[in-house]
Amino acid sequence: MLGLPLAFAAPLLLTALLALPLLWYVLRVVPPKPRAVAFPPTRLLFEIKPKEESAARTPWWLTALRMLLAALVILAAAGPVWNPPAADPAASGPLLLVIDQGWPAAGQWEARMAAAGALIDQADGAGHGVALIPTGDVPREATLLTPSAARDRLRSLTPVPYAPARAAAFALAARMRAAEPRAGLVFLSDGVDMGADADLAAALAPVKDAGVLVVSGGTAAPLALAAPDNGADALTVKALRPSGGAPRAGRVEARDMRGLTLAEAPFTFPEGAAATEARFPLPVEIRNEIARLDIVGERSAGATQLIDRSWRRRTVGIVSGTSTDTGQPLLAPTYYLTRALAPYADLRVAETGSAIENINRFLEQRLPVLLLPDVGTIPPATRARLARFVADGGVLVRFAGPRLANAQDDLLPVKLRRGGRVLGGSLSWETPQPLGALTAEGPFRDMKAPADVSVPRQVLAEPDASLGDHTWATLKDGTPLVTGTRIGKGALVLFHVTADTSWSNLPLSGTFVDMLRRVIALSDTPSAPDAAPADTARGLARPEAVNLAPARVLDGFGAFQPPGPTARAIPADFTGRADADHPPGFYGPPDGLVAVNALLPADAPKALDFAALGLKVEPLRESAPRDLRGPVLVAAMVLLLLDALAVLALAGGLSRLGGRRAGAAALLAALALGGLAAPDPARAGDDAFALQATGQTRFAYVLTGNGEVDEISRAGLSGLAAFLGQRTALQAGEAMGVDLGKDELAFFPVIYWPIVADSPMPPPAALARLDAYMKQGGTVIFDTRDAIEGGGTAGAPLTPAGARLREILAGLDIPELAPVPRDHVLTKAFYLLKDFPGRFTGGTTWVEALPPGDETDRPARAGDGVSPVIITANDLAGAWAVSRAGEPLLPLTPGEPRQREIAFRAGANMVMYVLTGNYKADQVHVPALLERLGQ
Repeated sequence: MLGLPLAFAAPLLLTALLALPLLWYVLRVVPPKPRAVAFPPTRLLFEIKPKEESAARTPWWLTALRMLLAALVILAAAGPVWNPPAADPAASGPLLLVIDQGWPAAGQWEARMAAAGALIDQADGAGHGVALIPTGDVPREATLLTPSAARDRLRSLTPVPYAPARAAAFALAARMRAAEPRAGLVFLSDGVDMGADADLAAALAPVKDAGVLVVSGGTAAPLALAAPDNGADALTVKALRPSGGAPRAGRVEARDMRGLTLAEAPFTFPEGAAATEARFPLPVEIRNEIARLDIVGERSAGATQLIDRSWRRRTVGIVSGTSTDTGQPLLAPTYYLTRALAPYADLRVAETGSAIENINRFLEQRLPVLLLPDVGTIPPATRARLARFVADGGVLVRFAGPRLANAQDDLLPVKLRRGGRVLGGSLSWETPQPLGALTAEGPFRDMKAPADVSVPRQVLAEPDASLGDHTWATLKDGTPLVTGTRIGKGALVLFHVTADTSWSNLPLSGTFVDMLRRVIALSDTPSAPDAAPADTARGLARPEAVNLAPARVLDGFGAFQPPGPTARAIPADFTGRADADHPPGFYGPPDGLVAVNALLPADAPKALDFAALGLKVEPLRESAPRDLRGPVLVAAMVLLLLDALAVLALAGGLSRLGGRRAGAAALLAALALGGLAAPDPARAGDDAFALQATGQTRFAYVLTGNGEVDEISRAGLSGLAAFLGQRTALQAGEAMGVDLGKDELAFFPVIYWPIVADSPMPPPAALARLDAYMKQGGTVIFDTRDAIEGGGTAGAPLTPAGARLREILAGLDIPELAPVPRDHVLTKAFYLLKDFPGRFTGGTTWVEALPPGDETDRPARAGDGVSPVIITANDLAGAWAVSRAGEPLLPLTPGEPRQREIAFRAGANMVMYVLTGNYKADQVHVPALLERLGQ
């Protein structure tokens, strides 16, 4: 089966093909051609020849046609299957199935689950047990399951948003193989090496000799994003693939924190290239709003890059107090500062006017960072404005120089001694001092101290008890080189040397660039929320005291979700890639979110080399297996008809059909062969469906295949339409059932989907159509109808319908959900409501979570504020369902007097909410609402 996606259900029947040569001799004989003899009958007696004649042989083309017909019949009997599932390795015992569960598997997750299900079916047919070992959440121990239990366990698996732990999974498989020597091992691999599998060969050693079948490849390679860079003229990001190959194009989408699309950028992999680049040449103000980058059509956490404030391109103002800037510009401090920061920030250099005037001008422009090289005494008024600037979140960086060394200024992180320390002076050292240590209290803690920096002159700090807490970098003798402190939300930093090369060669070192980048990044770094007051007063809190809790994390498909119970907080200086304890997402408070991604800037996914490991590899089939017996039998019937026509022609039958009869026979033959002139009934059905759906506003419900549930959905939506016709201006028509796989959904503003636990899972194409419908403005009401079982309530166990709903939502790009707030537009769209009961009252109603922050100044949001998803467990259609005579069809639980009325009002609010949006979120309606509430 290697290389050809074709298999046979009964391959032994193919031996019948050996009999085809025998048929050659049998099929050559054909009856003699009849002769037309004119009457009278007596004349016929004279022309009869005494010898019997028969044709010597059949024409070769007719024999070949019959041979082909016989071959097709044999092939159909053998049960041909296109794109068959991978076969398990030769084994007489249980099946050990190791499944890659990392983010590279997310893009083809449905195909992988289909292949795993086929392997379980094969084990079921052989009467063997199955052990599932996922590489994302590797269990401590695995047990053999029955095929039915293995299928249930398989349906619960979802991709994780980090690299798989294959070594641990194969170590577990090796222990199980030792206990079950007859077991067969199949590795359903994503084929991607993230650099964490150095010991994979060692982990495979105990099981490799016994035979391991690897199912990998056969589908499009996963794509990933890494290394975003907010450069001088554009934001760039790397697009990666595991190995080179044919040219491939794609697009990267940039979105802000609210999920709004800001821009798209194309990328193209050249022939054989494993990396390329996408560029967003946008204004810096728009680039600074980008919070997320996604590869369009690639559903995985690796194809997403989250961007926090540390990637923003800041605007930095430079005000110099020296006169060298105009006299010798190439030796001026501003020259070294602009060369160091130009690739990473937008610089504004004060070239005219006094230093104090330029400082005040930059403060009025609300720049986030100010650099003051050798600015001496600052007037009290300007000094007070600078102090407020720092307290409000700005970063003030000062550099030493002759003016600062002799100034009377307290806007410094430490108290300075008058004068400076000069080589050969009274406070001198014999040789220039090299850079010593970078302390753990400052932003340079993870930098490596260079050995080529020397300092012959500096300004000294007065020694006191708090000097060590404010010191971020020291010289070899322990004197401070860089000091800093936090003041409110901002930071105050002092370099004890000049920004040019007159006091040190630090500006010539790459360390100077790294230091400046980390210092200006403090403008978007919040102070530690749990730091003690003493720590905040004296400087930055120690990094081990700063922990950022997860706010929103990504699942394996790259969709945001609330953090789970296993997600742990990260330290403020976390720079690693995502793992099981720290999934990718945003961490920290809303005003200081820190992004954690599945890939680091230096990551480069590679293809796993199974050939080097000596493993047998089967390709993964991207689509479901297809039975070819039907098409083969149809082809055999066509050949049989052609054979009959050929025999009729050889026997002279066609020559006796003249005029209209011959034309009719030809027409019948053409219709039998193809029916090319017949109209397309599917197209006619589509047109009728469109005319019916668009002739009047209608609500739709998803056809589940359960006749009773579908009838309740139809009766419920029809009852709701009648209620709306009596109470509102909306005159809706009869509800229509839709098939997600073939019907157009855009005709309906609302689709009601009752979840049936044992209904078949919709195919990925149908879920993709539903996902597009929701993104284009439609709303789907998912109803699990299990509130009486505890479904939809916090802390309740997951019901079968809830489990099926979770599987469905895993295939959709669903926004973050939250219970309906008390002040949500849905509670006041038409009626004033507190809850949304249906046939039951205990379930929670979920909608799209509102974005954080105060949005009173912008009440209109994306999609006019309408949630594309409403989830309930209260069986809304069961409460709305009425007969043709208007009588309720189902009883209510607990059956309160106004429960059905409130259920209809809840439905009216949902419909008005979908049709009118969030227009009641503004302040125009507040007086009327307060008057109706009696306030």
